[in-house]
Amino acid sequence: MGRSDLERLSREELIELVLRLQRPEKTSRTSSKPPATDHKDRREQSRPGGAKPGHEGHSRVMTDDPDAVVDHRPDRCSCCGGALHRELSAEVVSLSERIELPEVAPVVTQHRRLAVHCPSCGARMVAPVPEAARDTPFGPRLHAVATYLKTFQALSYERLQAALSDLFGLRLSQGGLMNLLRRAQGRFHSGREAAVAMLRRAAVVASDETGVGIQGSNAYHWVFHSTDAVVHTASPTRGAVVVRAMMDGHRPSVWISDRYTAQQGHAAQHQTCLAHLARDVAYVVETSDDPVPWRLQLWLQSVFALAERVTDLATSTRAAKRRTLERQLGAILAEPSRCDLTRGLQAKIGRARDQLLVFLAHPGQVEPTNNGSERLLRPTVVQRKMTNGYRAMWAAEGEADIRTVVDTARLTGASPFGTILKTVGA
Repeated sequence: MGRSDLERLSREELIELVLRLQRPEKTSRTSSKPPATDHKDRREQSRPGGAKPGHEGHSRVMTDDPDAVVDHRPDRCSCCGGALHRELSAEVVSLSERIELPEVAPVVTQHRRLAVHCPSCGARMVAPVPEAARDTPFGPRLHAVATYLKTFQALSYERLQAALSDLFGLRLSQGGLMNLLRRAQGRFHSGREAAVAMLRRAAVVASDETGVGIQGSNAYHWVFHSTDAVVHTASPTRGAVVVRAMMDGHRPSVWISDRYTAQQGHAAQHQTCLAHLARDVAYVVETSDDPVPWRLQLWLQSVFALAERVTDLATSTRAAKRRTLERQLGAILAEPSRCDLTRGLQAKIGRARDQLLVFLAHPGQVEPTNNGSERLLRPTVVQRKMTNGYRAMWAAEGEADIRTVVDTARLTGASPFGTILKTVGA
């Protein structure tokens, strides 16, 4: 906009333009932007890390089955100098532990094929190729360790190569590591198919996606999850075709996601993530003097408070509270405002109005936010920042299969490395 354009503006338009220019930038607290994008001064003003007031402290639990026990007893009395013989009874007054890791070295087993001449006919007999020599020279535990470090500790090929060399004395080329990981990833296909089958029977499904680089191009990592299954998938597109392909015609009772269009219309009902709305409302409260956003913020706080005890309420009580909340929201959305941010917020919430309180009809089954999906995507975001994406689509798809099997097993309390070792060694 040039000087001549500004001169043609009215006084009211100039005031509105100045007010817009003075609006603060959006942060992770007032939008879906990640915390890493916040300015340094804002991060310094944020709450300090560590335990918050009222947090119950925890200490390390002593092991019930130590590998060794060393008793330290006095041998002489400090009062009279008398000898304290071993036969005297003693009591334990304190207990401490020292924990150490043993030195880990690879175990190399050579398989030699031998030839023997028959003493009867003189024929030369050669032993068949042993099973251990038919495939890779690397065992299942080495495959599992490399897969765990690459996938769940976000090591690049170069750093993985260095870790195996420094920790275990193993020297593998990056090409060898790539082949090793590709072999391990193939073991997770059947587990992924089982998780997809469970997802396609679920009554409640949540989903989300995040951008990721694959083969130097922009692509996406999706996650779908229910109470029994978690499914990750890599795709070059962010479109609804990914959801349709994943669900294969199955329509759950409720779908949980943000307001992105591609994730809408895949279930009988939809629960919009209220955490996203809360951040949008917080930005307008911080920017505008309009009372409407403040009323919306109070309304959302009452919804979150209700969500914490929704399983304790009777059906009639939940229905009454829902009617009250809907009536209050209707009054807030109908409130006139001169602030464009407020009007935009009212329109946005109005379009999703029938998707805000669906969780009240499904206590304990439907969450009011999509935070579960965001938590499942967080390791993928860390991996993207650490390694800058994937060199090939097979690597992204293989890692999605691994995360699918591991995250599904986590729902029943299994550990990531234990699941990987069990799958690779199967």
